[in-house]
Amino acid sequence: MSLSPIHASLGRGVLLVALAHPCLALAHFQELIPSTDILDATTGRTLTVELRFTHPMEGGPLMDMATPVRLAVQGPRGREDLLSALTPVEVDGRRTYRLDYTVTQPGDHLFYVEPAPYWEPGEGSMIIHYTKVVVDAFGAESGWDAELGLPVEIVPLVRPYGLWTGNLFRGVVKRDGQPIPYAEIEVEWRNDGSITPPSNPYVTQVIKSDAQGVFSYAMPRAGWWGFAALVESDEMLKNPDGEDAQVELGGLIWVRTRDMR
Repeated sequence: MSLSPIHASLGRGVLLVALAHPCLALAHFQELIPSTDILDATTGRTLTVELRFTHPMEGGPLMDMATPVRLAVQGPRGREDLLSALTPVEVDGRRTYRLDYTVTQPGDHLFYVEPAPYWEPGEGSMIIHYTKVVVDAFGAESGWDAELGLPVEIVPLVRPYGLWTGNLFRGVVKRDGQPIPYAEIEVEWRNDGSITPPSNPYVTQVIKSDAQGVFSYAMPRAGWWGFAALVESDEMLKNPDGEDAQVELGGLIWVRTRDMR
């Protein structure tokens, strides 16, 4: 089958970019990374949470973040709006955000963000990644599997903290509260600079959920792991040029592993 001039031109452009940047991957991940995933007497009660939009395995580049639509935490006291507590932080000339939060009660705290739609011209789509991370406070270990009711959400089937390297993480992908069969999930490790992927397929791992929307992945290295379930929205949004554009919805969760020593 022959390609149209537009598709042929696009293909040549992608090929040229790939040749110029052999480790380039197109996966975007909304980061929501706390200073720790477990609070105890040693860490104290205060967290710092970083919000960045980037390519974790490649260590960048960062992309400018507009002010999020929502930022909140669900914990023992219910839901708390945190948007007004965000602090803009410029990193490498790009806008990111930081949240400083003090826990007042034991229990699991589910932080989540709905970022402003991001226009990605390379993919011709708007991107909205509903992202969450769970922090356990002072050993209560309850509430980690609560559903937040996000449009797309990964609900963990394994407690998403206290994980050793090599543990099997399992989750169910849901859209509007219903499991998504055979959903595609992208997986990336937040690179600390110690790993250079040998080729593109090693940058982003790709797995799929089963007929019940359940997936599993064994995490081979210590650090933060991002799981991004991606679906296409039924609605369109205007891009910066005022044209209708497809919308990529993502349900993300971040989990941390530690080496057993």
